[in-house]
Amino acid sequence: MSISFPIVVVVLLLVVFSSIRILKEYERGVMFTLGRFTGVKGPGVRLVLPVIQQMKTLELRTVVLNVPKQDVISRDNVSVKVSAVVYFRVVDPEKAILQVVNPYEATSQLAQTTLRSVAGQHEMDELLSQRDRLNAAIQQVLDQNTAAWGVKVTNVEIKDIDLDETMIRAMARQAEAERARRAKVIHADGEKQAALALADAAKLLSGQPASLQLRYLQTLADISNEKSSTIVFPLPLDLIGPLIRPPTTGQ
Repeated sequence: MSISFPIVVVVLLLVVFSSIRILKEYERGVMFTLGRFTGVKGPGVRLVLPVIQQMKTLELRTVVLNVPKQDVISRDNVSVKVSAVVYFRVVDPEKAILQVVNPYEATSQLAQTTLRSVAGQHEMDELLSQRDRLNAAIQQVLDQNTAAWGVKVTNVEIKDIDLDETMIRAMARQAEAERARRAKVIHADGEKQAALALADAAKLLSGQPASLQLRYLQTLADISNEKSSTIVFPLPLDLIGPLIRPPTTGQ
């Protein structure tokens, strides 16, 4: 009796200590009694009876998931590699345990397939210039599908979009051609404005012959400042007309 009693006490203490579970503030425990779901336990000290009860622990903190690069063919038949980052967390521990084997792995696989599907519905220019729209579309699809698992997708961010060298060179040529087109348009607009200004000036000078002569003399003065040994310039007849007109004789 004296030997068996201490053994019994030690066994009981071991059972008690092995039954104690401590849940942190960000953890929840899903309790099963004889295989049946019996509730979700919050943070603190919890007692789990050996053999009879089981408790599976889940974290409620946000999980950062790196989605590896996926081969995507855009709507305009351009092959690219797209990677992303998904932020999600468990909001319903009961569903996360009862409805899916591994909520983290399931969300990861779903994120990869969704990334390929959504990115393939957009053209290359949209993938490069409208990332916010693409992020929102992927998040919406993921959130709808993971709700049955008790998982909430809070954010999705596209990380990288890799193009092959041929496409990069083609886009560079396209950008160069676009810049050249804009330069020609700006030059044409300048020529048009200059032509309109010259037309207005011509109308104004045509109504004032004296102004036209002054402008002609000013032009000659500007030409004389040039470092040139020979200057050829037209001489309007209206300026020298009085000189070459034959004198009138009195009758």
